[in-house]
Amino acid sequence: MNRKLSLLALLLCCFFSETFAHALWIETSSTGKKGTAQEIRVFFGEFSEGYAAATPTSKWFSDTRSFSLIVTTPDGQEIKLTPTQQPQYFSATFTPDKDGVYAVRLHHVVKDVYHGNRLDYNSSALVHVGTAAAALLPFSNIGVSADGKAGFKKDQSVSISAFLDGKPAAKAEVEVVAPNGWSKKLFTDSTGTANFKPLWPGKYNLEFTRSDKKAGQHEGKPYETEWRGANSVIEVK
Repeated sequence: MNRKLSLLALLLCCFFSETFAHALWIETSSTGKKGTAQEIRVFFGEFSEGYAAATPTSKWFSDTRSFSLIVTTPDGQEIKLTPTQQPQYFSATFTPDKDGVYAVRLHHVVKDVYHGNRLDYNSSALVHVGTAAAALLPFSNIGVSADGKAGFKKDQSVSISAFLDGKPAAKAEVEVVAPNGWSKKLFTDSTGTANFKPLWPGKYNLEFTRSDKKAGQHEGKPYETEWRGANSVIEVK
């Protein structure tokens, strides 16, 4: 009996870990053109397993499909996008009308409490139009961002910044997942910054998560832990 209970506990632990490995993430080109529609795609699943393994949109957990997607223009205006459901992802477009850096943000707090956890998903991306200078995103909740360049190159160091509650997240763990599934855990310094050198070309996912023991009520259901996750995908040439 004890052996069966131990096996069940192990299986539940594995399932819990697998679900929390899932993320909502944005994919879009880091550069755009004035007057040309910019496509944004939103995926849910495990980035390390690639596009083909992304969870079909018809099977996304709870009300995850109700995420908000907002573009902030270089002059601070906010544009709310209306995504269209595709079999493997949601798609939306916006058309830049001026040069500068456009910030794309996704946010969603899942309606259902999962195993006592309130789930808060976040993702972000930068789109550079024209000769815009590098920029970093400010995050009032949780966020992770590369150093704001319009492009990254293989074997050249990339600086990553993590943020929590509007401040740099010092001594935080950030996971980098390469296009071939290889991953590495980094730890930020006192300024919330860490560095890594991409070894392969392709898309890399940056992920920063935080779990806080904080009981409360969400959608009429009790929870014991607030889980927050942030992702940002960069492309390395």
